[in-house]
Amino acid sequence: MDFNLSPEEEAFRQEFVPWLEGVIAEKGKIPTFKDAEALDERVAWYREMQKKLFDAGYAGITWPKEYGGRGGTLIESFILDEEIQKRAAVENFNGIGFGMAGGVILAFGTDEQKDRYIPAMLNGSEIWCQGFSEPNAGSDLAALSTRAVKDGDDYVINGQKVWTSMAQMADQCILVVRTDPDVPKHKGLSFFIIDMKTPGIDVRPLVQITGDAEFNEVYFDDMRVPRTQMLGEEGDGWKISIATLMFERYAVSQYGSFRRSIDGLFELAKNVTRNGRPAIEDPVIRQKLGQFHIEVEILKHNTMRSRSKLLKGEVPGPEGSIEKLYWSEMNKAMQEFAMELEGPYHQLMSGSKWALQDGMYQFAFLRSRGNTIEAGTSEIQKNIIGERVLGLPKDAARAAVKK
Repeated sequence: MDFNLSPEEEAFRQEFVPWLEGVIAEKGKIPTFKDAEALDERVAWYREMQKKLFDAGYAGITWPKEYGGRGGTLIESFILDEEIQKRAAVENFNGIGFGMAGGVILAFGTDEQKDRYIPAMLNGSEIWCQGFSEPNAGSDLAALSTRAVKDGDDYVINGQKVWTSMAQMADQCILVVRTDPDVPKHKGLSFFIIDMKTPGIDVRPLVQITGDAEFNEVYFDDMRVPRTQMLGEEGDGWKISIATLMFERYAVSQYGSFRRSIDGLFELAKNVTRNGRPAIEDPVIRQKLGQFHIEVEILKHNTMRSRSKLLKGEVPGPEGSIEKLYWSEMNKAMQEFAMELEGPYHQLMSGSKWALQDGMYQFAFLRSRGNTIEAGTSEIQKNIIGERVLGLPKDAARAAVKK
């Protein structure tokens, strides 16, 4: 694959960057990670920024024009993601919508569902969450027990979901439930779109080690949903769920944010000392920084390689597991290195007058642990790679993970 931008793609970058910088200059800095108490303000800024992108024709770069997208290319989408992330221009509260719900609605939804949900997703008026995991059904999604029982033209849903990101602010939810308990577990699932304001939904935030309440428990108590809210047909839930997870692992490129992260590590190394000299002069520190720089560039090229598959019209496959495993483990290592650079200061959290950069890296270090769990644990990704990419028998692949 040629990694150089075409003249048309470079023209897109030159068009988008001045527009983006103008918006940032007009709006100012978004609330930072430490402003957990300013969640409403952060969400409001996301919605406003997304509306600006939509009105300017920069929302849903690859999505069809008839639903509010641009009808552009994957490379243009990559450019937009990279430039936004490099500037930390917006905190994306709708990753579930863009990375999961939108793709499966476009792939499996009716025309009415596409008309109803895609424009509202793109213009920032609706945020989405994902009702997949349950207390006894995490990595084994097919073991879920939340039930949907048909009652006339409606389904009545009872059960519990957990680790539901952004549920407390979400307007819509993609929900997988069991509609037939009498068939093999993979065949008895169905997929719904749920309005989070529906009576019978109880959202309970879960506070993480970072202090944020990003995840939630969600309870369904005799919640009624019309048949028109089902995506696909009854029993299609497993097929659509697998497609959803494949979209998730191919979702937004991580390169821009990690490019910003590595630049931040270089700056941190310039501002802390080792043996009375800037840490960046230490040859071991320099070697580690160089290695992270290489790994971030590898991420970029591997991302482009996987996107090239989509450019050929092929469907997402297990290569997404390689990408997800790679960036999540890399980020964990980068944040551990930041703690090493800070030395004894790494114990100081946001709020301490002695904390470096007001505890930004402490927050990122704690949050990075979740990267290796969400969107499929590292162990599950290794199983997928072993079995579906390397062709190892299941026992051999799982034995390799244990090592």
